Amino acid sequence: MLVPIVVMLWCIIAFLMWQQYDHESKYRREMIESHLNVMSASVLKAHQQGYDKEEMEEFLKSLALFFEDSRYEGVRMTLYTEKEWNNNEAPELFLGKLIDRATINNAMRKLPIGSDFVWLDDDTYFGYAKATEMSDPLRIFIMLDLNRVLLKSLRVADAGFWTVLILLLLITTGVTYFLVARIASAIRLLRDFALRASSGNGQVDISQFPHNELGDISREIVKLYRERGDSLSKSRREHDVAVHAIEEKARIKRQLTNNINHEIKTPVGVIKGYLDTVISSPEMDEATRSYFLKRASDNVDRLCNLLNDVSTMTRLEDGSGNIPMRAVDFHDLVYNVQNDFESSQINQSMTFEYEIPLDCEVLGNEGLLSGAITNLAKNAVLHSQGTEMGIRLIAESEQFYTFAFWDNGRGVDPANLPHLFDRFFRVDSGRSRKTGGTGLGLPIVKNTIEAMGGVLSAHNRSNGGLEFIFTLKKYKNVKLS
Repeated sequence: MLVPIVVMLWCIIAFLMWQQYDHESKYRREMIESHLNVMSASVLKAHQQGYDKEEMEEFLKSLALFFEDSRYEGVRMTLYTEKEWNNNEAPELFLGKLIDRATINNAMRKLPIGSDFVWLDDDTYFGYAKATEMSDPLRIFIMLDLNRVLLKSLRVADAGFWTVLILLLLITTGVTYFLVARIASAIRLLRDFALRASSGNGQVDISQFPHNELGDISREIVKLYRERGDSLSKSRREHDVAVHAIEEKARIKRQLTNNINHEIKTPVGVIKGYLDTVISSPEMDEATRSYFLKRASDNVDRLCNLLNDVSTMTRLEDGSGNIPMRAVDFHDLVYNVQNDFESSQINQSMTFEYEIPLDCEVLGNEGLLSGAITNLAKNAVLHSQGTEMGIRLIAESEQFYTFAFWDNGRGVDPANLPHLFDRFFRVDSGRSRKTGGTGLGLPIVKNTIEAMGGVLSAHNRSNGGLEFIFTLKKYKNVKLS
């Protein structure tokens, strides 16, 4: 790679130097031509001013003295009058050595059309001028054999020139070698990286690239390759997570369907058993008939509750992003829930208390939040065997409120705590079915809190009972879309 570039640069420099040499050489020849033309013009002017023969001779002698010991020493000038030229007579006026007619004729044949001078060879100049506007026209022929001084002045390239040229070529070669070596190093590293990248191993130490434009570009290429690899890895991980999530969702749905089938079969079987017994026993006494019908009605209620809970779960899981959200005064909401407990006796023998500050506004859905508090209360009534329950604000941050729902009951076996929010999980399945529990209350609460941007957890209290900790977003710090 280096040799062709150096050769190309040498050729460019040599061409430019040759162009300069040729231009300078032509310029110096033109200067000689200009000076000799001035000489001819001065003689013509003297003739036009009417100089006679003696005066012309004196004028030519003065020219000879002027050019003596100059670089134009040895110039020859021959003047022909029209008579002398036409009659082939020898001229009377000339400067230096006479230019014979044969030499003049030979030079005139070489004179280009429309030109007044010609270089007969590299060392001899011939010029011609003629004054035609006078009654006695004068022809001037001038010839100069270049002496040593003139030849030296025409030599553009002396020893200094060649020294400068050689130094320039050496410096160019050194600089080119240095630059090309740096560029070649970056290209070689980039090529090695490309070969490794094509085989799937694009590891390279980017500090090896030189600190120049090509090195910067190479580092950016490596950086883009790594970012692309990271993006592909991230995309594959996200794809795997998405596939796993879809499979997990399908598994959960299958499990939910199986659990729903199992849960539905029980009340349906009980209802069918009681009704079949009543229908097949017309002689049954009224008290027994009423008892059987009441039991069938209780299981119908249980079945309706189960279907309602399943509907709520499905709505929360499939449409959590479409739940209407607005500002909810959590103090007023809990206050209304307490009144509902007292009027409906949901809390039965347990007392319910709350410690929520006024103007505690959260972002949520009032109906779902009310249902979540009610489900926590029902769970405490059905399973805690305590006498008190309540809800209070325990902490707040810039964006969230943190609440605790507690009871003073018996708590939960630590082994069962991780499963409290599993669908259809029951700590005491027999008691739950007797009290009408569906096993979906706490999962609904968890899905409700998460759908509103919060989190929910549960733990046993140190002084007895179970406590649910959950967070809700502050309304004032949330921009609704």
